[in-house]
Formats: sequence, structure tokens, C-alpha cells
Amino acid sequence: MTDADLVPVRFLVHADAFPGLLSRLLEPLAKRDLTPDAVQAVREGEAMRAELVLHAMPAGMVHLVAGNLGQVIGVRSVRTERAETLRAAA
Repeated sequence: MTDADLVPVRFLVHADAFPGLLSRLLEPLAKRDLTPDAVQAVREGEAMRAELVLHAMPAGMVHLVAGNLGQVIGVRSVRTERAETLRAAA
């Protein structure tokens, strides 16, 4: 795999807040041997917003991980951003 096959990506997840949510959100990355560069989560009443950032992720896995995140119980939405600014900040 070359650097050209790697993209910076940010997954923005909005979900129902419940115990175990964060570990379930990390599972799609872990099963593909990916480690996030940053994780942030904020509870907003009964909901939670989570951000998972990878500075260099295989481009072919982005849609697979996004789909898996969307299948996590309680997830309301998943937004994916392929931000070139992430690569510059790395």
C-alpha cells in the first residue's frame, strides 16, 4: 500500500448515549487493525456526539467503516469527512 492509497478521514457520529457505546464505535476500526489518532465524545442529554479521526486510513476501508458505524445500535447518523487539512496537521 502506498501513501496515495491512504486518506485522512473524520467520522462524526450522533447516537443515543448508553454504556458501551464508545467501545462499540471503536470496534469497526479495531477489527481492521486501525488505531484512531484522536477520539472525542461529548454527551448532550440523552444523545452523544463522537468524533473519530484517522490521519492515514486505507481509502478502500472508509465506506466499510462508515457502514459499520451506522449499524451500531443507537447510532442516529454518521458523517464522513475526508479532510486534507488533517494530513497537513499530522
